[in-house]
Amino acid sequence: MKITFLGQAGLLFQRDDFCVMIDPYLSNSVEKVNPDNYRRVPVDERFFEIQPDVMIFTHNHLDHYDPETVANFITPNSHVTVLAPWSVWDEVRKIGGDNQYILFNRHTQWTQDGIRFTAVKAEHSDRYAVGVIIDDGQKRYYVTGDTLYNKDVFDDLPHDVYALFLPINGVGNNMNTTDASRFAMRVNAQKTVPVHIGLFDELSAEDFDCPNKVVAEIYKEIAL
Repeated sequence: MKITFLGQAGLLFQRDDFCVMIDPYLSNSVEKVNPDNYRRVPVDERFFEIQPDVMIFTHNHLDHYDPETVANFITPNSHVTVLAPWSVWDEVRKIGGDNQYILFNRHTQWTQDGIRFTAVKAEHSDRYAVGVIIDDGQKRYYVTGDTLYNKDVFDDLPHDVYALFLPINGVGNNMNTTDASRFAMRVNAQKTVPVHIGLFDELSAEDFDCPNKVVAEIYKEIAL
């Protein structure tokens, strides 16, 4: 899998011609609501040329499900499989068209092109928020979405996660660096990638203590 960091919590997974986007935020929508949360890095419009096969939204917050960003990928004329928990699904399906809108609540599984997606628990202010396990048949990747440290989360997880992607910003009902470090130790993935930093703030991955940490650079492939 080739994995590219899109900034904030956005990720792009690519295998051959199959493309999965998770929580892309490629606009200035949040700044319009809260001027303090302006983008430190401009939008790279090259990503608008991608036609994703699957789009996953973990919850209904503007930096994860952004209608302005979504309009570049999901239209009445696109053919995208959309995986979303209730809070997003009820909104995104209004786009209509030939897209598949899959209600992706906790414990739901969806398999496409040999890749299995499983929704897992997240503890967040959107009560329907989920994380996702991506199993390509060789490795399992765990994207937590926005979440706090909650012991019930671990009941949903496999024991052999290859790469973990987790927030460390410590605001908005996300883990801080201390709890994110504890969370990473509990998951015990081979690689741990801190996200949800550096776009609206001056936080750095260097403040995250994790022995198998991989620092992601925005718009670049993550070296896993």
